[in-house]
Amino acid sequence: MKAFILSSSPRRNGNSATLAGAVREGLIAAGHAADLVYADDFLNGFLRDCRQCRMPSGECAIQDDFRSVFLEKFLPADGFIAATPIYWYGVSAQLKAFFDRSFCYYAASYPRSAEVIDGMKGKRIGLILSSEETFPMVSGGIVSQMQEYARYTRGDFVGMVHGIGNARGDVACDPADPIGAARRFGETFFTRHATDYHIDTPRAGKVWG
Repeated sequence: MKAFILSSSPRRNGNSATLAGAVREGLIAAGHAADLVYADDFLNGFLRDCRQCRMPSGECAIQDDFRSVFLEKFLPADGFIAATPIYWYGVSAQLKAFFDRSFCYYAASYPRSAEVIDGMKGKRIGLILSSEETFPMVSGGIVSQMQEYARYTRGDFVGMVHGIGNARGDVACDPADPIGAARRFGETFFTRHATDYHIDTPRAGKVWG
């Protein structure tokens, strides 16, 4: 299986980036392929008014490498893991821009939008977070957003790792060992038990067995 990991922090060696690297190590140890990509390497513009800036061919006119990363790395992947620090109780601007910019390619005005939609659907989705604050609900808004993203794209949100730290590398001192948890998350990413019940979902009386 192949995973696409997006590290969206502007800190290349920050805490969420450290956790993203550990996830990649776990995925590779389990025999999977994993692309770890840094948002600042390819994303340098926010979504604009597509009706005004889209090229006559239907292509996005923003001059950066989002197109190639999105179409050639994200879409073919079986799983997507987003890594972000918690900024103002939400995701980084870079991660939000990644989601926003995808609109250019699944909108009907893009000639291959049907292919893009097929590529976006059905992925396993994971979340990697870092924050200074330890309040239990500090991640609540982000988790809800990822759950809705999974629902919208018919994917499976399979879990998250949250490390506590502020200074670069601070998560290594977190007694909960989020770096180890991130490695284990990568190792089990494609096999983790994940359910999202509805009231009429058929289910047995036991979860394991």
